[in-house]
Amino acid sequence: LTGKDSGMANYIAFAAEHPIAASAQNSENAKKEAKTEISDLLGNAVLKGLGKNALEIVASSEKDPLAIINESLIPALNKAGELFSGGKMFLPQLLMCADAASAVFSHLKQKMPANLGNNAKKIVMATVKGDIHDIGKNIVRVLLENYGYEVIDLGRDVSYETILYSTKQNNVRLVGLSALMTTTVPAMRETVEILHRECPDCKVMVGGAV
Repeated sequence: LTGKDSGMANYIAFAAEHPIAASAQNSENAKKEAKTEISDLLGNAVLKGLGKNALEIVASSEKDPLAIINESLIPALNKAGELFSGGKMFLPQLLMCADAASAVFSHLKQKMPANLGNNAKKIVMATVKGDIHDIGKNIVRVLLENYGYEVIDLGRDVSYETILYSTKQNNVRLVGLSALMTTTVPAMRETVEILHRECPDCKVMVGGAV
């Protein structure tokens, strides 16, 4: 809370040494279930949230950027999702993983052909009004961008008016809406209804815990 433990690394290390956690890790089955490594060196650095290490690895790599994304980054993010869903990875670690992946993606973008996005299909993305959670949205945005899509990210706590305006203004045919809190269901419903009514050719993709 005071900002003295960056990324909660010290707290996570302390929790791992707790008697309950330590005793659980002593069994072979628990070790297999809690395994947080993948064979790929770059992917493993991203999975562990080691952004600096990941950038050093990717900077020295001669592989094609899209091959790196498909063979290293996406498997790492998929693994992070599995571990998070299974309660074996926690929010601070997930954030560090996402930050490391974003840093690598940004580096790879510079190596990609300049004309890759010239004919890219546009997608509007936003976290709906009343919700400020955007981790999932940001991960999806990064993946879409690195598959050649042009993502118009409107951010979080976005009104349906702003989403509708951006969709019409940019002639978009796909809108991605995100929400975590159950209190945002009315805002989500209203946004979807407005888009269906005002932009009948536009499809809506919805994500988030709620």
